[in-house]
Amino acid sequence: MTVAQRDRAFRSLKGLERTGATSRVLNFAAISARNAERGGERLAPFFTAGVLGGALLIKHRLRADEHSVFARPRYTGTKLVIPFERTDLSLGGRSLFIGQQGWTKAVGSLHGDPKPHAHDVAILEALDELPSLDPFLVREQLKRRQFQVAAAYFVLSDADLERMHGFVRHELEDLVRLACGGDRVSHETERLVHAILSGEEDLRLEALRGALHLEESEYGEGLFCWRGLLYYKWSLRDVLPTLEDMIADLGAVRLVGSRGQTVLDRVYELKNQVANGFARRTQQVGQALAEYDQAYALLRDQIDPAGFSRFLIGAPTVFRALGEDIGVISHAASYWRYRFPSEEPLLAAPDELIDILEEFALSLE
Repeated sequence: MTVAQRDRAFRSLKGLERTGATSRVLNFAAISARNAERGGERLAPFFTAGVLGGALLIKHRLRADEHSVFARPRYTGTKLVIPFERTDLSLGGRSLFIGQQGWTKAVGSLHGDPKPHAHDVAILEALDELPSLDPFLVREQLKRRQFQVAAAYFVLSDADLERMHGFVRHELEDLVRLACGGDRVSHETERLVHAILSGEEDLRLEALRGALHLEESEYGEGLFCWRGLLYYKWSLRDVLPTLEDMIADLGAVRLVGSRGQTVLDRVYELKNQVANGFARRTQQVGQALAEYDQAYALLRDQIDPAGFSRFLIGAPTVFRALGEDIGVISHAASYWRYRFPSEEPLLAAPDELIDILEEFALSLE
């Protein structure tokens, strides 16, 4: 167990104080607080151990001095952080990696028991398996493992909702224009965007449920799936420019320091492997989202609205693939930009570049 007065992965835990669920972070205290602010019922605990109710989970690229805590080689980890004070993360907290040597005993010690609750260990291991902590991927992972978790834990963070708003509004304007006419587009579009992104039921949108041919019991699930598909479409659009820059950088990065032909050959091989891997992953995401676009056109153009609804209800079957592909792409692109900032020379030592590219190649397998 280590003490993290400042988690170097994010400079300070303070910056995560209002974060709920994102692709990199799960902040259980923030999720519970936001649910209370919105007047929701008290959430059933995510974990059995109460001390974990205020935890943060952070997807984290391991540094050189962190590899030794694992029995097997790995490049990324899921960091569990227990804040000293849930309402003030600037005070820091205790942290460990899921899967590090002796981690279950360390989790048990958090609540004064030599053994942790089996339920908590199983959930943490399931989350550690994921490349991303986006709420749609997390929900499907836990659902497959038969964990019953309140829907409020899978609400997007306020920051992501704010960034997505304009994109979703643009996506839905044509639908509203056809349904309502030009005079009411702005108002009705905002209502629809709010309904899909917030997940809050709005009795005024009963007409939407009817238009989607969804039973009352299916309506909430349908909006959740619609939100997930829009999230993945927005995520791909958001990360593509950085990914394209990274692929271009791969060919331009220069090695500094001594290197032999064997090293040069390995770098060349890895560059091609990584570029092809990202192209394949991006194509897979594009194909899945093209199927959404085709289904959405059935609703927008009033060809077969019920067909779109059937597609929505079946959407969770593709969330795992979408979440994994976009998680891998996003993690690699963001780390590359962190390591090689724009406007700075593309220089790296051979060993460092090989380590980075091997990590990417492994994640793309």
